[in-house]
Order: sequence, then C-alpha cells, then structure tokens
Amino acid sequence: MINHDATICAVATGTGGAISIIRVSGKECLDTVSKIFFPLDKSRSILNSKGFTVVFGEIRDNGKLIDEALLSIFIAPNSYTGENSVEIACHASPYIVNKILEALINEGVSHATPGEFTQRAFLNGKIDLSQAEAVADLIASASEMSHKVAINQMKGGFSAEIQKLRSELLNFTSLIELELDFSEEDVEFADRNELMNTVIRVKKTADRLSESFSLGNALRNGVPVVIAGKPNSGKSTLLNALLMEEKAIVSEIPGTTRDVIEDTIVIQGVVFRFIDTAGLRETTDIIESLGIKKTLEKVSKASVVILLDEIGENAAAINERISYISGIIENTGAELITLINKCDLATAETTDNLSKEIKTPRTSELMFISAKQKTGLDELKNRLADMINNKFRSDSIIITNTRHYEALKKISSSLERVIQGVEQDITSDLIAIDIRQAIHYLGEITGEITTDEVLGNIFANFCIGK
Repeated sequence: MINHDATICAVATGTGGAISIIRVSGKECLDTVSKIFFPLDKSRSILNSKGFTVVFGEIRDNGKLIDEALLSIFIAPNSYTGENSVEIACHASPYIVNKILEALINEGVSHATPGEFTQRAFLNGKIDLSQAEAVADLIASASEMSHKVAINQMKGGFSAEIQKLRSELLNFTSLIELELDFSEEDVEFADRNELMNTVIRVKKTADRLSESFSLGNALRNGVPVVIAGKPNSGKSTLLNALLMEEKAIVSEIPGTTRDVIEDTIVIQGVVFRFIDTAGLRETTDIIESLGIKKTLEKVSKASVVILLDEIGENAAAINERISYISGIIENTGAELITLINKCDLATAETTDNLSKEIKTPRTSELMFISAKQKTGLDELKNRLADMINNKFRSDSIIITNTRHYEALKKISSSLERVIQGVEQDITSDLIAIDIRQAIHYLGEITGEITTDEVLGNIFANFCIGK
C-alpha cells in the first residue's frame, strides 16, 4: 500500500546528459532536504524561501561534500504534485546521483514508485485521470502528430468535453430521481422531449469520440500501411525504397516474401508503419498459403492499403484485384491507393492508356511509380500524409487510450437504452438506472469514479521520476 503522505524522491531525467535532476515531493520535503543542502549564502535558509526560487549550494552527507547543486523550490499548491516540492540539479555522475538519493533515503525519504509524482498530482486535484494518462503519452510520443494529440489531451480539451456531457446528464437524472420521490402524485419534472434531445446529443458526442479511436491508436503506434499485390510486382523493392534500407529480400523468383515484414518511418510528423506482405495468388505451397492468409488479415486491419501492380499487367486483372481488396476493406474505414509500378519500363502513351482502363473506387487513389528508380515516391509520401492531416486538426480531440474507448462504448450503450426506454414510455426508475450508468462511465474516464486497482494499473506503466 502506497503511503501518499510520505516524502518521495526519484531521478527525473534520463541518462547521457551533463546534468541530472532529482525530484523530491511531500509535505516535509523542505525540512528533509535542508538537512543535506546548504546554501552558499549562509544567511539564507530554504525553509523560509518563497516558491519558484532557485538556490545555489552544496549537497553534504554527514558533513562530506557530494556535489554543488541548484535547488528549485515549489511551495504547495503551486507545484506539479500540488505538494511542497524541490528539484535538485546536480552533475550527472551516477555516483553523485546515487549518493544524493542515498542521503535523502537516510533522512527518511522513500524512493518513488513508477508514476507516483503524477499520481499525486491527480490525487491532489492538479489534473484529472485522462490528463495524467496524457502525460505518459506525451513522454512516449515519437512524432509531431502523436505529440499534438497528447498535448491536446493534457491541456484538458478531452476532460472538458467529458465534464460537459456528465453535467448535462447529472441535471436530468436529478430531476428524474425527484420524480421518484413524488411517484404517487404522478408529476413529471424532466421534460421527456428535452431529455431525449440531450441524451441523443450526448450519445452522438460519445460515438464521435469513440470513432476517433482507430485514428488515435494509429497515430500513437504508427499508421499501419499494408503493401499488397501479386507476386513480383515490386512490394519488397517499394518497402526498401521507402525505408531507404535493404529491409526485405528482393528476388525475381515469385513468392519470395512469405511472412510479414514491417518497419516505421516518419512522414511530415506522422509515424507510418509499412507492412510488406506475401504476394496474392493461387498456390499449393503450404507455407506461402499461410503467408497469403496473414496478408489478408493485415489488409483487414490496415488504415491504408497500397495495392501494388505493374505496368505490364492488363487492366482487367488489375481491376479484379482492386475489386477484391476494396471488398475486404469496405467497412473498415481504410484508404486505398493503387500503385502501378515499373513505369520506367513503359512509354508515356502506355501509362496514359492503362490509367484510362483502370477502374478505381471513387474514394481511392491511382498513382504511377518506379520503386526501383525511386520516382513518384515523394508524391506517394505526400498523399499518405494528406490522408492523415485531412482527418486531424490541431485542436482535434482524438481518443488514443483503450480504457477511454471502452468507457465511451459503454456510455453509448447505456444512452441507447435510455432512448429506447423513453420511446417505449417505460418507468422513470428504469430510465434513471441507465442514465446513472452513463454518468458512472463518464466519471471513470476523468477519475471522479475510480478504484485503487485501476489507478495501480494506469500508473504502473509510467516511468520512475514522473
């Protein structure tokens, strides 16, 4: 059991720099740190220092000099955790850092558990639970786009949306429960038309947010782009050209790629996860058949499918493959790009004639490239980036967290039962149950309703020092 009243410490910086920062937080942290930190200005004491001040001095343990350091002071509630806090900036020698931590622990300070500083910020009302989770996403962000999504959530945009929805439902559930107190008098405090409009509006917002999860999850982990097509169309060559390294084996022998090969690159601030797959064809080879099965599985889960064909293929065969892939991704929301490869081997007239014969779905894209010569790749990258940027605005609220997604789906289900209940004129007490459930799940997202087990699972995934 974590003691939230204890003073805690941990290194808040990574390895490899010249300076390390040791974070200390807790009601008694100033008293404790004053036993090992001695200002160079003998007339000063950190015990009566104001918040947001920096003091230069020496770290000593039993009179022995460990290091010279800068001490940043934060007074509750104006700190990250909402408690009295200090940050010790010392030289990054592992020996020095460990000796300072040892000195603090000898004075009764506990070593922080993963995420304990952020957990205290949540418990002290500095941030809500969804904002706390955004802190972890921000630390893990590997691209400009994932950084933007995490920043938006950390700033409280998602929390404000959830709070607004919860407030609207709380207002109505209080009126409905008031009706239950006067059930014998058959009165109606909550206007059913207004209730229905509110519930429909809240449900639409919950559905919109949950629908953003597929994009959010892709931005967080890398947008999955599957390269599919017949054998020897140049899929592995395209992957290598995009990654600018020999990731996949390139061979003129059909069926060389039998397993999924993938890697990531950043294009215009977005991480894309390119997936090279086994060629699509009829085969009696058991191993190759398993590879083709994996290809179809990846296609069904992709955000973007690149269907790669070659300039020497006839339009009827290409159209057949386009129709086949389009059928697989029809209800997945995935984008389709048809690429005609090896255009360096054809004349402009051949390319023009083929483009007129190829029948692509209205929402898909047709492009001509040469993976071997690396022509057309910049246009492909720009198109991929546009596909994501068109779905994302700088102020967009996008769900990236599975816990939030599951809660939003439950909210939608509860409100759907409320809508059906009102339409069927069921009793107020049953309507109130479903509204209360929706309110409960909204509270779970922000942490107004939570358990120690949920908190433990969330903060266990944080790094120590945050």
